[in-house]
Order: sequence, then C-alpha cells, then structure tokens
Amino acid sequence: MFDLTGKIAFVSGASSGIGRASALALAKQGATVVVTARRVEKLNELAKEIIAMGRESLPIVMDVTKKETITAAVNKTVEMYGKIDILLNNAGVAEFAPFLDLTEEQWDKTIDTNLKGYFLVAQIVAHEMAKHKWGRIINIASIASGGVGVGFPSVAHYCASKGGIVAMTEALAIELAPMGILVNCIGPGVIETKMTEGMLKDPKQAEALLARSPLKRAGKTEEIAAAVVYFASEESSYTTGSILYVDGGWLAN
Repeated sequence: MFDLTGKIAFVSGASSGIGRASALALAKQGATVVVTARRVEKLNELAKEIIAMGRESLPIVMDVTKKETITAAVNKTVEMYGKIDILLNNAGVAEFAPFLDLTEEQWDKTIDTNLKGYFLVAQIVAHEMAKHKWGRIINIASIASGGVGVGFPSVAHYCASKGGIVAMTEALAIELAPMGILVNCIGPGVIETKMTEGMLKDPKQAEALLARSPLKRAGKTEEIAAAVVYFASEESSYTTGSILYVDGGWLAN
C-alpha cells in the first residue's frame, strides 16, 4: 500500500518542519520529490538526503508570494519530469500580535503567504494535473482554522488564513473532481517545529498548550507526513474535500 513509485511530488515550504518531513516520507514511498522554499541551503541539504535514499529530488528556490517564481518552478518541474502528480501546499508564516495592535502589513504578509500563496500554487499546478486527468492536492491548514468551537487569541490573521484554506479545499474538491484531481486538507495540532519550539521549551507554556490534548504531548512532523502520504496515494481515491485533523485528540476534548 501507499506505493508512490513513478509519481512526481511538488512540495512548498520544504526547507523545514512539516514540509521537510513530508518530502522525505513521499520519497520513502517511491516518489520523485521537487522541494521548494526560499532557503536554498536547506533545500540542497534535503535534496541530497533524498538522493542518498536512492530517490530523485530537484531543489528549486520559490517564494509563494511571487507568482513568477511559482510559474518558473512548475515549468522547470514539467520540463524535467513531464508532469506533476502530487502537490503539498505547506509554505506558511505565523507571528503573534494582539488584534488591536495587528498591523495591516502583518495581516497582508500572513494572508499573502498562507492563503494567496496556496491559491497561486494550486492553480498553476492544477493546470498541469488536468492535462493528465490525475492529481492530488494536499493543503496544510491547522486546528486554528475556525468552525470547531475553539478560538485562538493573538493570531486572528493566522486563523483567518487557515480557515480560508479549509474553505478553499472544499471548493476546489468540487471543481477539480471532473479532472481527476482530488483535493484534501490536513489540520495539524501542536507539532514540534521551529514555530512552537519556544513555547514547548517553557514548562508553563507547554503545560497550557497541551492541556487539551488527551495524549499530553506535541505531535511529530512525521505524524503529519504519514497523513500526507495517504492523501497522495491511490488508497485515497474515494476521498476528496476532506479535512483531517491530526491533533492528538485536541479537538475532541
């Protein structure tokens, strides 16, 4: 199961965290993985690691807020491999700011990266997927995405972007299904990444952050990557428009 041999995966925000772990997981299952982000050194390191596994990888510098870099990255991928089968939309930013102090610049930066960036990458890649009548688009949202009865203070801009990703996933699932493209979304809970490192190292913050989790621990990036592999595979052939919260039971509490 979950054999991705012959598939071409395109990962945004691959230089660290969930993107990096997912790129490695996709490669482990046999995919050729195109890794994209802004940090070229990190991308080159990741590509070397994938190649050392006996898989093929292509690192491309890409900024999801700049459409021309997305177009160039997709064109280079298609030129090299002839297609894109799997897209992991993962690039994102997060910064805390109380709502009354939140600046327009902070709002725009977050929405442009986390939501508009997903739209741009998905649209450009979907045009290529439609040519082959097969595709998997996987969007990374968050438990902080609204609609679940739980609010998160000081990240209104982040929550708005992640809620938009959930809504866009559902809309794209309907529109792209006739083209053989499935669109799904993963909502991670508290995951051990650079974004949460500071909070998890502070005992009081960590305790408060994990108080709702029945498992009483943060998740690992590899646990999100496992969900990515499912949505990327043939085994998800009857799943589209779904939001899978991988949160250690956080939302169930």
